[in-house]
Amino acid sequence: MAGTTLITLNKGRDAHLARLLEGVARGPHPEACIVVEMGAEPPPLPDYGFPIRRIVLNSPGLPLARARNAGRQAAATGNLIFLDVDCIPSADLVPRLSADLGEADGLICCEIRYLPAGSVMDGWTEVGLRAAGHPHPVRHFPAHGMARSDNPGLFWSLAFGVRTATFDRLNGFDEGFDGYGAEDTDLAFRADALGIPVLFSASGQAFHQHHGACDPPLQYFADIIRNASRFQARHGLWPMDGWLDSFARRGLINPDWRNAITVLRLPTADEIVAARVPSDQPF
Repeated sequence: MAGTTLITLNKGRDAHLARLLEGVARGPHPEACIVVEMGAEPPPLPDYGFPIRRIVLNSPGLPLARARNAGRQAAATGNLIFLDVDCIPSADLVPRLSADLGEADGLICCEIRYLPAGSVMDGWTEVGLRAAGHPHPVRHFPAHGMARSDNPGLFWSLAFGVRTATFDRLNGFDEGFDGYGAEDTDLAFRADALGIPVLFSASGQAFHQHHGACDPPLQYFADIIRNASRFQARHGLWPMDGWLDSFARRGLINPDWRNAITVLRLPTADEIVAARVPSDQPF
């Protein structure tokens, strides 16, 4: 697909990356595909029938903002599609999001369908993934065209397109958000302040591959506290408030955290294990 670069980030999710690239290979290819490796350089990729460039950051933690910006800096096209490594694109995702970007200037999100464990096997089909996938209960997508969201907090970075010039106008993701959480919400709030809308599109879908997760994500406790505080200082409200409430109920932070967060203790290894989402739940 001339004029579009697809960017994904990876750290130890090589099996998920392989499925993502299989999905890209089944549709019209982007002009370029960039894989930003946040860990050490991995083994070479097989030939998927389209050019893939890898950038190695070899950084501790999950420098999501920095990695996405590195992907943009490597891109030379007018449109960008960011797709999380655990998402398999529908065959029409790249061309249809590219067409949307030709019509509208915004942060354009496509629908994600969450897959239960065991849904993706060798020989998977898009029809099978669509049947197995669960839509997100909060985000509602139009049957046709695009619909503007009045809540920039509903933006998600799992699968979205943006014009490169618009991304640059926003100065990309704020790399002061280090690690997990709030860097994408901050991008959407800054976009909203400039009149750049969050748009939900009927174009294409991505299928979220199941992986281990915690609710709340106690394994990212320090990142969430740090990034939530940065977001609140800039925008005047707290992101990820459901998770922060859960931290308070566990005695990890002060009950009146909305005034200012005080960390009382760190989560234990046992608490992190107990927060794991059962494998039969898609999210």
